Amino acid sequence: MTPEVIGPYIKSSYSGQNNNCLEIAATSDGGRAVRDSKNPDGPSLRFTGTEWHAFLRGVERGAFDD
Repeated sequence: MTPEVIGPYIKSSYSGQNNNCLEIAATSDGGRAVRDSKNPDGPSLRFTGTEWHAFLRGVERGAFDD
């Protein structure tokens, strides 16, 4: 069963006004849903809370830097 999106989708304040970004919302299982701001009615990617926190730890540690 796919967890329900329970919060509004939020776009980063760093995104600007060109709608070329991702939006993130909380889900009912403590995870996050991610969608393309250009296609709000399209599909979203779903991550469990554990997956989302692992991603954030990777960002903080520079795992995705060039």
